[in-house]
Amino acid sequence: MFSICTVVLGIILSFVPWLDYIIFRELRLWNGSLSYSYWQKPGVVRLTKVYIFNVTNPHAFIENGEKPKLAEVGPFVYREDMEKVNIKFHDNDTVTFQHKKILRFVPELSVDKTQKLLVPNIPLLTVTSFSPNLAGFVFNLLVTGLAITYKDRAKPFVHVTAEELVFGYNDPLVTLAHYFYPKGKRPNSQMGLLLARNGTLDEVSTIYSGERMDRFGYLDKVNGLDHLPHWRDRPCNDIRASEGSFFPPRAVTKSDLVYVYDKDLCRILPLQYRNDVYKDGIKAGLYTPPNSTFECARLNPDNRCYCEGEECPPRGLQNISPCQYNAPVYLSYPHFYDADPTLLEPFEGLKPDKKRHETYFYIQDKIGVPLEGFVRVQMNLKVNRAPNIKVNNIHKFPDMMFPVMWIEEGIHEVTPSIWRWIFLATTVGPIAAPVICYSMIIIGLSILITIFVKAYKNFVIGQNSIEIMELGKETLRRGSTLIINGSHKLIHKDNVYQPLNQSDPSTPNSEEKLHELKFVTRSECFSRSLDEVNGNVRSGFVKSNFCNPERESLINSDNSFILSEHRRCRVFKLPDSYFS
Repeated sequence: MFSICTVVLGIILSFVPWLDYIIFRELRLWNGSLSYSYWQKPGVVRLTKVYIFNVTNPHAFIENGEKPKLAEVGPFVYREDMEKVNIKFHDNDTVTFQHKKILRFVPELSVDKTQKLLVPNIPLLTVTSFSPNLAGFVFNLLVTGLAITYKDRAKPFVHVTAEELVFGYNDPLVTLAHYFYPKGKRPNSQMGLLLARNGTLDEVSTIYSGERMDRFGYLDKVNGLDHLPHWRDRPCNDIRASEGSFFPPRAVTKSDLVYVYDKDLCRILPLQYRNDVYKDGIKAGLYTPPNSTFECARLNPDNRCYCEGEECPPRGLQNISPCQYNAPVYLSYPHFYDADPTLLEPFEGLKPDKKRHETYFYIQDKIGVPLEGFVRVQMNLKVNRAPNIKVNNIHKFPDMMFPVMWIEEGIHEVTPSIWRWIFLATTVGPIAAPVICYSMIIIGLSILITIFVKAYKNFVIGQNSIEIMELGKETLRRGSTLIINGSHKLIHKDNVYQPLNQSDPSTPNSEEKLHELKFVTRSECFSRSLDEVNGNVRSGFVKSNFCNPERESLINSDNSFILSEHRRCRVFKLPDSYFS
């Protein structure tokens, strides 16, 4: 029964995807699954690297019209300790949560964060860029007041540290906007490009927990909306993308496209499968953004909805002003990588490089977990010339897309515990599963064959043994009777007598003659070897009573029953002539 059950179970498991069931059960998000702990508090080293473009010739650029000379300074590295809080599971295969992020500066991986850098005055240039559409004297009055009250804050460029630019510095225009803007569109009280990243984010996300793997990890809603409120039309306002922890497995979806969402991107970013790679011994897929991601609207109509009420930018740029309090901020790849060459011409010091500036992900196709990945984007300020504002020569600042800084955020590797789990599920499991199934079938069949062979041998050989035993019993009966009747056996307590000579039956009065008996002690009789008695008795009886085949079989037989019967007669030593 054990072997039959083993074979049946092995056959069933070979046709049932039981390993996938175990993997996907632990992959689903529920309180207690393996993936839940990784997702709730990843523990991976997630780094945010900031590179700032320092302007080295501001006076020559403004006064003499030279190209701005940009020197990339960095990295300024921040470790992102992240966890999900306010987690709530729902019955419709979704889970709601908020991000809690704390960025901590990592000095051993960074350059000096206290050094002063010269960057565009983003609040001022944002305000002056609107001046051509409004009364020029109002902006002149505003900038003149700033120049008198805050002398350094009324210039086209400001000196700030990396820490101030990233996490905030006081600026009068930002403070003014914070108090007078409508509540829903009110900016922070300080000027900081990543200021909103620290702490518990206001954004409430709802993602699919994995009941259906074809949408696992994708957003269902953000702040209760099933679309991005910044854009009016699809696909720009589409929200169906991953927040970065999990992606729908390519082995399930059979699709070469996945999507990732980041609030700072102000859109979902497509990622296309390119080829297979290996990361620390685990097979994964390399995903990079398609070439059409930041393509101009003329060649990619899907990008036209990002150009609401304005002319669409050239290839390589993405308008994200709706996410930046309507400041003219544009997104691109670092150093205008894969962008229109005209964006590079006004500057010196920009050197696009695919290896350093491309966004990519290594995603395990079986379970959809990223093993490595970096999003690299550059923040640019679109400056429109303000010819009516001559304070501090602001009117000389030309129309251009001015790069401010670029960011790299992501993970270089997963933790050892997560790696072991992924390695077992994706590398060891697919090999071990069929080995287990086929081993069960082979072992079960081997046991069955062994049992049948032994049963067959016992049946056939057992029948022959019974026949031999019956022949032996009959022989012993005949021999015993002959010995008893012919020997007139006399047994005493300590002595044994056995015939010395047998009389001739033809002699008259032979029945009345006494046989001569040889006196034999019992101890001497029993000292004879079993082989001697066995040979004498069995050989004589068999030769006189059976044919040749039967004789050979019985003489050579080592049957215990025959030997036991012979033992009863071994006290008599009979001459061979007695049986002839």
